[in-house]
Amino acid sequence: MEILPGDSMTTCLSPLVHDLICNLGFELKEICDINSIVTQNGEVRWKAITDRVRYEELGRSLDYRRSVQQLGPVCEAIHLHISALTRAQFEIQYSPWYQWTTYPELFLEILDALQSSQPAAVSLGVMKLASCLERALGDVFLLVGKECPFLLRDLLASAELAQVFGHAVMDILKVFIGSPCGLNLRNVLWHGFASPQDIPPKYCSAMLLLTAGLGQLLKSYLHHTKVTLAHRPFVTLTNLEDVIVFPGVTYEVLSALETVMTKSNFLLKIMLPYWEMAVSKFKSHRFADCTMLLLSQLEAGLRRLFAAVNKCPDRLLTAESTILYTTFDEILAKHMSDGSMNQLPCFLGEPAMVKPMYPQSRVFLVMNIICGVLRSRPAWPVTDTTRSDCSHFCASECLMIWLPSF
Repeated sequence: MEILPGDSMTTCLSPLVHDLICNLGFELKEICDINSIVTQNGEVRWKAITDRVRYEELGRSLDYRRSVQQLGPVCEAIHLHISALTRAQFEIQYSPWYQWTTYPELFLEILDALQSSQPAAVSLGVMKLASCLERALGDVFLLVGKECPFLLRDLLASAELAQVFGHAVMDILKVFIGSPCGLNLRNVLWHGFASPQDIPPKYCSAMLLLTAGLGQLLKSYLHHTKVTLAHRPFVTLTNLEDVIVFPGVTYEVLSALETVMTKSNFLLKIMLPYWEMAVSKFKSHRFADCTMLLLSQLEAGLRRLFAAVNKCPDRLLTAESTILYTTFDEILAKHMSDGSMNQLPCFLGEPAMVKPMYPQSRVFLVMNIICGVLRSRPAWPVTDTTRSDCSHFCASECLMIWLPSF
């Protein structure tokens, strides 16, 4: 295969998206007093945060760029505050407010990632936090509504969540994870666009505090309404017999993968830290973490192939807010958005693409095992628990075997 486009790329974020995430929130040099944002007891002062949100002059439409700019100093103050806490201090002050997510221990892991100063670990932390928060917000939605919206943006825009948390608070979440016009941290990471260096740690710290603050607001709502929050049951993947078409991952295979991934045309060099961390997570039996990292890189790698074989190198970048991203839906579609034939299925070949004819279909097997589970309101916990270890192992193992074949 000839060298694919993107070897010299420093980011997969388009210029406007890169500026929004990496620069805009750093423009204001104002120093915010953390005591105006959170009390010594860890209670979030929401007004100090919501007052930073900006709206268009006409109506109540969010002005995302100005909001990100104004929230920058607040996020910086939160980051300095979180970074200064020991693990024990953080646990005492904030862990009780994460109980509503059912996984308070996850947030201690994210704190560890922040304090590790490893950009890839911070990105993984944001991915896990966003998924956990999305599922928890879905449970809250069902306190009022009947059918939880499938898309995160619709969930955050729902009247049901605004009834519980308030419109101003939901607008904050929209700026961080709810719109392609905002930071859109969830999507740029889960869809494999953001490299480790693209995600400022202060936004991860801010999301930690915001999630705790949501727990505080929810407690007040439950107290006044006398209702009880119920959590939807998790689902354990079954019928994984097809996975046996993949050979087992041995330490020899992992060693070969570590060599191959530094030379492979399938992955972008800026994404290499994710691969290195994925191998490390696999070795330490953190199969859920490994799967999450590799799933986003599966999409990034296939997007790179898609851009190469269809001669559209610009599609490697995130689209602007008015244009849809190039994601799995389009990458694996029969036709391009302009009606022309997508060359990627032909390049990959029928055994990789046609599941009914080829039960061992590589792409669709991996997709069926993982995509609807981990990335869109995960059906199991995003931490590695005994109940889900087997399923996580199967998913991460087949990804480990399949990806280097490119």
